[in-house]
Amino acid sequence: MKKTFFALSMLALVSTTGFAQVKKLQPAQKAETTQQAPVKRGIAKSASATPAPATQVVNTTVDFKKETHDFGTLTEGDAAEAEFVFTNTGKEPLIIQTVKPACGCTTPFYSKEPVAPGKTGTIKAAYGTKGRVGPFNKSITVNSTAGTKVLWIKGVVEKAPEGSAPQNTSMIKTN
Repeated sequence: MKKTFFALSMLALVSTTGFAQVKKLQPAQKAETTQQAPVKRGIAKSASATPAPATQVVNTTVDFKKETHDFGTLTEGDAAEAEFVFTNTGKEPLIIQTVKPACGCTTPFYSKEPVAPGKTGTIKAAYGTKGRVGPFNKSITVNSTAGTKVLWIKGVVEKAPEGSAPQNTSMIKTN
């Protein structure tokens, strides 16, 4: 009986006050105290006692010369590569982190080197026209230290005449 009463008393104490835990952190960080009660009892964790550290603000902006490239009409099999020129208009180096096309028909090319403030850089996108007859409008998502920007390539691919080889496979067509 005494053991049961003691267990119930401890359960009541735990559910009203919770347990304090100190997380093990890196030497440069402060320890956080969180309130947590056992999940088995159906009691949820409470919020952290100390606010999360502020995120570092990056003073980088980017300006693209154009955000959409229109190839116009292409013949199936022709090379199609667009070039997007941008300028780092911020005060810190701009780093292109990822360039993701919407599908496998588009291949992006870009430099992973930081672009200094006031300097320009380029992102190229090659579109595979072989077997893709008809209109297309494809996005390319650019993630950088300046944020996310979506670029577009579009055009129409016409079927190549029967028995002819693609004419401009080595030429880059840009507008």
